Amino acid sequence: MKIICIGRNYVEHIRELNNAIPSEPVFFLKPDTALLIRNRPFYYPSFSTDIQYELELVLKINKVGRHIQKEFALTYFDEIGLGLDMTARDLQENAKKKSLPWAVAKGFDQSAPVSGFILKNHFSDLKNINFHLDLNGRTVQQGNSGLMIYSFEDIITHISRYMTLRTGDLIFTGTPAGVGPVKNGDVLEAWLEGEKMLKCEIK
Repeated sequence: MKIICIGRNYVEHIRELNNAIPSEPVFFLKPDTALLIRNRPFYYPSFSTDIQYELELVLKINKVGRHIQKEFALTYFDEIGLGLDMTARDLQENAKKKSLPWAVAKGFDQSAPVSGFILKNHFSDLKNINFHLDLNGRTVQQGNSGLMIYSFEDIITHISRYMTLRTGDLIFTGTPAGVGPVKNGDVLEAWLEGEKMLKCEIK
């Protein structure tokens, strides 16, 4: 099982981190050991002092595919959930300054809390899915799938050019603006179309 994450897919988030808008989908990987499920707590790692949340819509791949054509891309997933791309921002920024890979900042253990999943047929319009994240009861991120630079179809088509998608793979589709730090004792709650899908306590 792979966890594939799309970066820079919402314009406002790109601006808040002072990045450039990509000409094609940008993606990176998290290992399966990053997965955190069943609303288990996230334990703040000792190697960072700046862990930040990034809420994303997550697609669960339902069949094997390679070189997938865009017109067939939507048939390669049938469930949608939410995930947190927990990022060690200090490690990431340090690596960027040295022009080094920053996999350690994204791929550490438990860096991918993921909710349960809802059948995609539950949504009347895949280009109009609302989601948001609360931090200690205060909304900090709000997103809509219609604001993504690259659609679900674009993402699946692009990734499958380079690597085979397999049943059970998870695709994080990018985060909207509003990312920020967490500290011990914080509680993150993620909502998908008004339904609470994920709760994550920081310890």
